[in-house]
Amino acid sequence: MTKFIRRLQKIGSSILVSLPIEWVKANKLEKSDEVELETGTSSISITPTGSSKPPKEVVIEYPVSKEENISADVTGAYLLGYDIIKIKGKSAISIEDREKIRALMRRLVGMEIVDEDATNVNVQFLLDATTLSPDKILKRMSSIALGMFRDTINSLTSEDKTVLQTIPSRDDEIDRQYFLLVRLIRSAMVDRKLATALNLGNIDILDYRVAANLLETAGDTIVELANSIHDLSMTKSVLKKLYTIAAEIENIHEKSITSFTENNRLLAIEAIRLQRNYQKKISGMLSLLQPKKEVSIQLLDLVYTFEKLAKCWADVADLVKPVYT
Repeated sequence: MTKFIRRLQKIGSSILVSLPIEWVKANKLEKSDEVELETGTSSISITPTGSSKPPKEVVIEYPVSKEENISADVTGAYLLGYDIIKIKGKSAISIEDREKIRALMRRLVGMEIVDEDATNVNVQFLLDATTLSPDKILKRMSSIALGMFRDTINSLTSEDKTVLQTIPSRDDEIDRQYFLLVRLIRSAMVDRKLATALNLGNIDILDYRVAANLLETAGDTIVELANSIHDLSMTKSVLKKLYTIAAEIENIHEKSITSFTENNRLLAIEAIRLQRNYQKKISGMLSLLQPKKEVSIQLLDLVYTFEKLAKCWADVADLVKPVYT
């Protein structure tokens, strides 16, 4: 985004400002053409009428430098909001790198290979960003994480732990939605029209970015939890106590996400209070087990992971803004 400074001029009863000639030429505008003005509290956006915004395009030269890799370059372009990514080779693109690109298409929501030959691969984002909803994407991430969490803690008291093997692949879907949400809110940062269509102010964009990161971290934490539980060796009574306390995290989770998406400050305060109470309960459980010498490294690791997860949800609730009169 290029910035220009212009001085306001008064002609008759009108206040005028000149448009940068570079922008006028780039949009092929001439005298008497119309532009659309969209105003905010402290902002204004100007869009040529009757013309759609040209797709953002980037070219990645192949082969990439030794310090980079093709997967990182394509992912970076996706997250920066590029609609068309052209991988242009000076030589034939290797089979290994083609497979990496195809694997990426399965991870990056909306991206498809639209053209390909020996030295070139062109991929394009085929979704209309204005039809996407940050709320829905965040709720999708939350729903997947909640299902993962339920199955993981249920295995604490179950003999069958095969469900734990599905957790990492389910976390991959959280990552897909995370990348899509990051792309959407980054695009909204530089496209005022998109931000208006999504009803996102500057603070909202920042909050969604933080919330998305917290949910992605929660997904990774649940994978850690599943790995820990898979090789756990504890008495059934201790596992039952752990399950009872861990199950309370689900309530924190649901209230936190709902409070954020509905901007409900009272519900957010309740979620934060639940997280603090949970902290006290799990500390109390450890105090009871210490005299019996039932506190192991495994148990401490498990408790730490539970606390980390509960904190992720509470931090989402903490993003909900207070209401001032």
